[in-house]
Amino acid sequence: MYSTNYHRASSLKDAQALFKKAGDGKFVSGGQTLLPTMKQRLAAPSDLIDLRHVKDLKGIKVSGKKVTIGAATTHAEVATNDKIVKVCPAICSLASHIGDPAVRHMGTIGGSIANNDPAADYPAAMMALGATIHTNKRQIAADKFFKGMFETALKDGEIITAVEFSAPKKAAYSKYPNPASRYAMCGVFVADHGKGDVRVAVTGAGNDGVFRHKAMEKALAADWSPEAVASAKVNEGDMLSDIHGNEAYRANLVRVMAKRAVAAAG
Repeated sequence: MYSTNYHRASSLKDAQALFKKAGDGKFVSGGQTLLPTMKQRLAAPSDLIDLRHVKDLKGIKVSGKKVTIGAATTHAEVATNDKIVKVCPAICSLASHIGDPAVRHMGTIGGSIANNDPAADYPAAMMALGATIHTNKRQIAADKFFKGMFETALKDGEIITAVEFSAPKKAAYSKYPNPASRYAMCGVFVADHGKGDVRVAVTGAGNDGVFRHKAMEKALAADWSPEAVASAKVNEGDMLSDIHGNEAYRANLVRVMAKRAVAAAG
């Protein structure tokens, strides 16, 4: 790794001040992607500003169907929260299958969505749940937040503070994980918000990151059943192709994972 300066921010104001002073600063909140990237010498920030200890970024609130999760909340905390599991068990299940125990106790929801890795799990949940991403400057709808592979609507120096969503009537997430990394080779999150409002978000398979599958949404709005998505067309040209699977393989995975997710949602 290249040499870098480490700073532990005590507040959002402190974090912003440290960022302004840094030559090429990066916020870190778990570091499950940034630190390995630095070890490979693919990134060399002059300063790392750690957000994990900022109290205003931590914690979970559930009020009726409204769920608010602080950006520095770990995957393990989401997975085991008894309040969330009562209203939206799907996101708890998703969090419980991210990486391994070490990753789940270090990685955070804010860090995951800020990085927007094309094989990350949370982006699919945020899009399917119609979440709102809160930052220190504004609120951004999930559909407008994720811009493409490793790209978001965040501006330079902008910090995610929380995510917020209304729990759907039913939802589930099904993932086919890479056996080594546990990243999604394909993950599908389905959510029925009632009154024909159905969302289907796919991660791990698309060549431009997370996306909503509108044909599946339309099919499920008319008939909520695994059979409704079984014959949905998945454009192979929009799929990733790598050593783990080509376009056709991933297109088939989208259909299979969607069927499993709908079945799991009930």
